[in-house]
Amino acid sequence: MAKINTHYQKLQAGYLFPEIGKRVRAYAAAHPAARIIRLGIGDVVLPLPAPIVDAIKTAADEMAHKETFRGYGPEQGYDFLLDAIAAATAARARRWHPTRSLSPTGPSATPPTCRRSSPSTAWWR
Repeated sequence: MAKINTHYQKLQAGYLFPEIGKRVRAYAAAHPAARIIRLGIGDVVLPLPAPIVDAIKTAADEMAHKETFRGYGPEQGYDFLLDAIAAATAARARRWHPTRSLSPTGPSATPPTCRRSSPSTAWWR
């Protein structure tokens, strides 16, 4: 006879998204004038952009063939993808407004730079 894992009985809350929905409904009832921006699962308002749809289709096609099948990716992500993200971020950094900064200490005249680093550190700086 199967037995329930006793650790399941120690869980305090239910599944995350119904719990969020319950709290949002309670807040909305208590604050009827509040404008709530819902960012929960399944609350989409626009269709996927065509480049994303095309990329999903291409990735699915790659997974259908032994020669291009990738399986699970590396823990830190694929190098080709990380390099593309770093390059795109670097291009944006070159256009960075000199009075804005990612620094918590305030504005900086030096724009941020991007580089790949070891897996134990952030891949952009």
